[in-house]
Amino acid sequence: MSDSRVSFQALQLANEHRSAYGLRYNDVTRYRKHCANRTHRLRSTLKMTHGKGREFKKLAPLTTDVVKDGHLQLLLFEAERAWAYAQDLIAQSTRPANAAHAGTLRHSATGRFRRSVHWATQLLSHCQALHATSRLSAENLVQAIVYTLILNGRFLRYRDDFEDALVQLSVARHLLDELADRADTSRDQALATLFADEIGPEIRYCAHELGREKAYDVDAIVAELAGEHRSDIVEGCESLLQKLKQESDGSGHSEAKKKLQVLMWEGQPIPVRNPELVDVFLKVQESEAKISVPRDAAEKQDDRKKQKGKGGKGAGSKKGIAAYDGVLSALSEAEEVARKLVEAQQSTNSAGASAAGTRDVQFVHAYIIFQLLSRRIQRDLLLVSALLSSHQPVTGQNTSKARKEQQVDGRLYPAVVKLLETVVQSLAQMRSLSIVDDSPELASDVEARLTFTKARRCFYLAQCYVAVKRYAEAMMLIQHATLHLRETRSTLSTVAGVTTAVDATYALPSDVVDALDASISEASQSIKKEWFAYNGGTVDGDPKAYQKPLFFDIALNYVQLDMDRLLERAGKAPSKQNKEEMPQPVKSRREEVVRAETPEPSVQTKSGLSGLLGGWWGRK
Repeated sequence: MSDSRVSFQALQLANEHRSAYGLRYNDVTRYRKHCANRTHRLRSTLKMTHGKGREFKKLAPLTTDVVKDGHLQLLLFEAERAWAYAQDLIAQSTRPANAAHAGTLRHSATGRFRRSVHWATQLLSHCQALHATSRLSAENLVQAIVYTLILNGRFLRYRDDFEDALVQLSVARHLLDELADRADTSRDQALATLFADEIGPEIRYCAHELGREKAYDVDAIVAELAGEHRSDIVEGCESLLQKLKQESDGSGHSEAKKKLQVLMWEGQPIPVRNPELVDVFLKVQESEAKISVPRDAAEKQDDRKKQKGKGGKGAGSKKGIAAYDGVLSALSEAEEVARKLVEAQQSTNSAGASAAGTRDVQFVHAYIIFQLLSRRIQRDLLLVSALLSSHQPVTGQNTSKARKEQQVDGRLYPAVVKLLETVVQSLAQMRSLSIVDDSPELASDVEARLTFTKARRCFYLAQCYVAVKRYAEAMMLIQHATLHLRETRSTLSTVAGVTTAVDATYALPSDVVDALDASISEASQSIKKEWFAYNGGTVDGDPKAYQKPLFFDIALNYVQLDMDRLLERAGKAPSKQNKEEMPQPVKSRREEVVRAETPEPSVQTKSGLSGLLGGWWGRK
């Protein structure tokens, strides 16, 4: 058993259980109960109980030969349990309801704190013995030393012994920096950085209480005190750090895949200071590496199948969309983890443990949302191009007969409009992010792509209305698309020659804008023609009761029609023989016809009395 190696990472185990069982939201009572249950289960598993009932059974002393990782975990959780109980008692002593016995609570908290340091010291002694027999690695021993130093430093700070606490915490911070520099994986590096950020404010507080001039410069304090006291506090510190360096150099190539690439934003790196974020970012990195590979392979496969025949249509787009789905799933998980960290930070009313001038977890959360929205936009635009490529209209044939032969699927344009609507929503959400507002050029680029996508959406939505012969709504949408496109040109002119983060995900060159402008102009003319031919260009006109336009009648009054030419073209003109047999002069329309005057009727003369009386009564 003495030849079996033990793997025990104190910092990683403590961080995982603290985050999962209450300390993320500063619930010390819940974490104390979890540690109590954990110690009971470990004692039952290791058969280290003290008997049953009133019978007390004394345990045999724990020797190095029989020590396993379970025994080390038991000592760790005993220390965590006592420390959590001390923090709970300190919190109770500050409440106004417990003001009468606040001193008793603080005294009990001091005893629990001392018990926690005692358990941690036992853990460190066993780890040193295991390392001496080559059963424990140097990295695991350094983590146990750091855990003990942090616990002891906090206890000294609680007792207002700021000088010794500052030395203990400074040496712990120095060892954490060494662990971060020699870490094999990005997770181990983030773990060391997390604990270093936690004790940074405590070092600054102790230096301030001691009256140091530059108490804010934590790095300078650590460099001064750690170099002076590390050999006194840590036994064989130099040789231990040398072994740590050798172990790191020997295992560097085996964990190369778990190294996280540096995240960049506007030319500056983004520090990932949480192990949970490192895990999800590694998944995102692996998923993003698969985006370009299936696309290239699909393009080669499509080229081969196109040479053989018509097969393989759309294979590349399907594989590319599947790759984007994997990236979106990983980014969604990363966003959920970051959001929980932000909520935990806000619930504890802390401004974050990161140093001044660095980018905190809220910035990382906004960055993840930006990447998630960018990948979603890329996926939706890929779907739009795949749908439109399935129906490519024949250029140069804009007649009604050619349009009928093309037979556009009625579901095509509604599907494109729905995808463009999701792109608009993603761009609007991206525009409201804090990291976008902080950069005026990036905000203008996002705004330009937002208006351009709105123009495309109006254009394809107009095609949907044209299909159901609602030309008034289609023309209104075309006018809106023209306005959006004009706004896009105006916005792009303000950021000409500037490259931002959105250019890599949604490229918008000037020729694309010109092509959409030409398509909108062409669609406007064609819709007007179809609308006029449908019902004369009226909004509520009935196409069945449609009559010929008014200007034809007006033209007939002012233009002399050549009826012979019209009859000849209609095939109803008289033959040339009939014209030769019966030649008749052609009269103009304005020629006046002279007619004979109509003779007046003759009036018979009457004489006598009847003639005289008839004249009186109006008779002739």
